Amino acid sequence: MPTSISECLRARATQEGFSDVRITSADTSPQQAERLRSFLGQNYQGDMDWLAETAERRAAPRALWPEARSAIVFAMNYGQGLDAFERLGRKSEGVISTYALNRDYHDVVKGKLKKIATWFASVAKAEVKVFVDTAPLMEKPLAHAAGLGWQGKHTNLLSRELGSWFFIGTILTDKILPVDEPEVDHCGSCHACLDICPTKAFPAPYQLDARRCISYLTIEHKGAIPEDLRPLIGNRVYGCDDCQLVCPWNKYAQRSTLSDFDARVQLGGAKLIELWAWSEADFLRHTEGSAVRRIGFERWQRNLAVGMGNALRATQDPAIEAALDARWQAASPLVREHIAWALAQGEPAGAGGTMSAATSAAARSGQQG
Repeated sequence: MPTSISECLRARATQEGFSDVRITSADTSPQQAERLRSFLGQNYQGDMDWLAETAERRAAPRALWPEARSAIVFAMNYGQGLDAFERLGRKSEGVISTYALNRDYHDVVKGKLKKIATWFASVAKAEVKVFVDTAPLMEKPLAHAAGLGWQGKHTNLLSRELGSWFFIGTILTDKILPVDEPEVDHCGSCHACLDICPTKAFPAPYQLDARRCISYLTIEHKGAIPEDLRPLIGNRVYGCDDCQLVCPWNKYAQRSTLSDFDARVQLGGAKLIELWAWSEADFLRHTEGSAVRRIGFERWQRNLAVGMGNALRATQDPAIEAALDARWQAASPLVREHIAWALAQGEPAGAGGTMSAATSAAARSGQQG
């Protein structure tokens, strides 16, 4: 039988489907604030303005909640055992990042954490606050300090037992708890994650320039995707897993036992042309309760247009061209720009294949009103 609070926490975490739980102090290293300042100073955040706006509170957990004394950090496995490189090879298929193929992890993880937090607050006579990725709390450095894993050269958290296919959730408490040893870096001389990145989003090991990251471009970025990066996105329509897929530590990763993370049929393995045919109502229905919904229908169409343009270049499939043309009239200006670029990918070199998106859009606008 568990005898200590820490042992009881681990038992409860297992009951709720968490794969691991570790504890650290709410006092973090000054390195955390320094790295954040460096990231923001180089504008690597792109148009994620909220990172700069909340930088002071992000610097340390106690800047967010002064009463915090301990951080209990949880890992929840979401691995699917999918061969995403194989999926990327099927050029006409729309590839969605593994983490977003089913229920929104914010809802799943937070729901389970709240149960544990309620129990802990009662038995420990403690105040608690629950966090899953949405508050200005830098959870990866906390998880590293707690020994849950280490931040790899791709900046994701890695575990020797879980690889990188896991979500992080945190409970801050005003209770002082025994802490676990921090994890050490096990990346060694490997740089496979840096080499595989299609858009070269890593200026150096342990640094990420979000402005070039496919996950940022397809999820967080609200405007037009830079033309020079569009061909590199391939058929990725929401997020990117390449730096995780190539990581040797993921050979130890296990498939999640939680049905919440089983891939939805509508999101896993669907053809680009099928996803493109969705109306906004279809999009809202098929993405209900999914992380994909948060980008909205316009950005979803923008991403699909880029994927279809890349598929058109690779396959010269006239059905893709017809589908893109059919959406031109009803599309927003943002989506039209990407449709025009996509259609240009199917034109032979010397006959408009090098036409810029802006020129192609103007020509098409004149033809079709």
